[in-house]
Amino acid sequence: MRSILITGCSSGIGYDAAHGLRRAGWRVFATCRKQQDCDRLIAEGLESFPLDYTDENSIAAAMDQVLSRTGGTLDALFNNGAYACPGAVEDLPTGALREIFETNLFGWHELTRRVIPVMRAQGRGHIVNCSSVLGLVPMPWRGAYVATKFALEGLTETLRIEMADTPIRVVLIEPGPITSKIRVNSIPHFERWIDWQNSPRAEQYRRSLLKRLYRDTDRPDRFELPASAVTAKLMRVLDDPNPAPRCFVTTPTYLMNAARRLLPTRTLLWLVGKG
Repeated sequence: MRSILITGCSSGIGYDAAHGLRRAGWRVFATCRKQQDCDRLIAEGLESFPLDYTDENSIAAAMDQVLSRTGGTLDALFNNGAYACPGAVEDLPTGALREIFETNLFGWHELTRRVIPVMRAQGRGHIVNCSSVLGLVPMPWRGAYVATKFALEGLTETLRIEMADTPIRVVLIEPGPITSKIRVNSIPHFERWIDWQNSPRAEQYRRSLLKRLYRDTDRPDRFELPASAVTAKLMRVLDDPNPAPRCFVTTPTYLMNAARRLLPTRTLLWLVGKG
């Protein structure tokens, strides 16, 4: 039975991937930041324990759990847990940026570094990082999240090059709009960090971002797919002994990847600025 460690399994992409891979015969270690979410997953038949990307001790403890349960092996890692902090870049405090990087990048790096020696020793392994269409192109109001995904893209592609002489395969999955709670979950971060009422863009917030966050939470995005679309691509990556560096999910990701290659930068930025 192949084993995989998945982060961010309380809902959305991670939740679907954990259940989908378990049904496909994998031994799944489904981690969440909160113990109450882990307890819920355990009740659903998954092996689950906490992993908080912002806490090195939590990352170390989670890895100890995995290795003690498998006898020291792990076939795959799916880095997925992340959050968004919406707001204009000029209104984004540096503290908010530091905090989101701890979860969306630094914790992923810490966990990945702990997994690599295990995969080296066993002579196999897949490391799959869940990026986003926002790792390919930027969009307004999403500067913090975009910054973490752009950084993740660079770090992951460098790691892939460096791992080319090993049996470890490194892949980016690039979802576009996927049904999840990321928008709702971003509201506390927005309310904590963004003083939008005193922003020179206050009226723009009222017309666009506030409506999206508070009133359109149940309205799907155009081209939105269920989380199972990501799980299907993840399974294909894990079954491939030499997967492609990138795996796109949803029409917008394919379109934006083509646009960034074909269009002048000015035209591309005008296009994404129109939403």
